[in-house]
Amino acid sequence: MIYKDFQDLKLSALGLGAMRLPVKDGNDAKVDEAAVAEMVEYAMEHGINYYDTAWGYHSGNSELVMGKLLEKYPRDSFYLATKFPGYDLSNMDKVEEIFEKQLEKCRVEYFDFYLFHNVCEMNIDAYLDPKYGIYDYLVKQKKAGRIKHLGFSAHGNYEIMKRFLDAYGENMEFCQIQLNYLDWSFQKAKGKVELLKEYGIPVWVMEPVRGGKLASLSDEHAAMLKALRPDESPAAWAFRFLQSLDGIAVTLSGMSNMSQLKENIATFESEKPLSDVEMKTLLVIADQMLGKKTLPCTACNYCVSHCPQKLNIPELIALYNEHYFSDGGFIAPMALSALPNEKLPSACVGCRSCEAVCPQQIKISEAMSDFAGKL
Repeated sequence: MIYKDFQDLKLSALGLGAMRLPVKDGNDAKVDEAAVAEMVEYAMEHGINYYDTAWGYHSGNSELVMGKLLEKYPRDSFYLATKFPGYDLSNMDKVEEIFEKQLEKCRVEYFDFYLFHNVCEMNIDAYLDPKYGIYDYLVKQKKAGRIKHLGFSAHGNYEIMKRFLDAYGENMEFCQIQLNYLDWSFQKAKGKVELLKEYGIPVWVMEPVRGGKLASLSDEHAAMLKALRPDESPAAWAFRFLQSLDGIAVTLSGMSNMSQLKENIATFESEKPLSDVEMKTLLVIADQMLGKKTLPCTACNYCVSHCPQKLNIPELIALYNEHYFSDGGFIAPMALSALPNEKLPSACVGCRSCEAVCPQQIKISEAMSDFAGKL
């Protein structure tokens, strides 16, 4: 297992994410505890020392299962991370209640790593609002030793992350972002990595294989990679991309079975960063994957000046692309929930004024109608 230095700790470069644990009968709330126990045992034996859970994973049962299983091991043999569930605005005034319950559920007296969960467009104002006291409370717990290291995870855009860092950056020790070779450009992850570097904050990676999309490529794309590295799987290529970047500490993988766990651990027995040719090939594949399912908006903003509704069309198209490519998901609805009704895709009146000036000849009105329907 590769280990990364973080302050005075050595963290396994591969962390076990507890969001996609094996379940029974296809029911996400029914975690298969026996299967998870085997996975945790194998992970511990093969050098994984970082375990990531959260309040909402598996309908609240992830923390319970991970707490029960990790209790069998010496407390100094693993690092446990969980998060304050700010993805649900109804939790904002319950930070103390939730934190105490999390300690109880996880059967620990302190958390090694604790995060503001999912800083995004929907919750940034609440996270920064002092009336909820979230930041003050968590900093207090850190001073008391009940949180060893404080950080945040983010699905929001660059501007949202910067607002959060400008307010709280001095006490943020790490940041967890969605990072993979597809989102390097698609979700502008490159800019987010550079932003964190400016603040001196190391990167934790989530969604390294994009929910499995990068572990199961088309025959054409798999052949392109096989020609360069015959012994590497598509999933391993996704991890090698991350090994080629600076500032990456822990890469979290939500492994759903023992086979995935064993394969990923084998990959992380060594670092094999990509050559320039290999990196270019991988990014070409990403562009081709996106080109087949996304609209080619360049954010020139010509459309905005011709929209009678004053919609932020480039941003809406970016969210449409995310929603369409991901076959749904929470990111687009989450971002749109922060907008007033008159700025949503449904506010498009279909006048096509925007289309008359679009250099890419995108059928914007049809996209907005489709987007509203999908939502």
